[in-house]
Amino acid sequence: MADADLDVVIRQLARQLHSGLMARAKERRDRFNGLAAKAKGKEVRERYKLIARNTVEQATTAAKRLQMSADNVADSYARSMRLAASAAAEMVEKKQAAEKKPAKEKPAAKKKSAKKKA
Repeated sequence: MADADLDVVIRQLARQLHSGLMARAKERRDRFNGLAAKAKGKEVRERYKLIARNTVEQATTAAKRLQMSADNVADSYARSMRLAASAAAEMVEKKQAAEKKPAKEKPAAKKKSAKKKA
């Protein structure tokens, strides 16, 4: 995992959080459905069923937001690493190009200064 890019790690962690969140939501849903089954009155039973449905719905929405945020962060990180790599490559190319060209004296500059003195 040390060699893995961080964007891959970010996505992997988001998947783990997503599955954990949904597992907990399903546990709570089952708990409320169990309470609904044991309820004596119709109103109480319906209230527990509604709570169970809302629990799963809210957890699904939170999981989608979590996944979307993780994808945005991972994409942003990957993009910034590509830009940094290309900028570093450009700097190396410029440095190599500067080393290949020998420094030339400018004879034109000497002529101009001679004309100004005269």
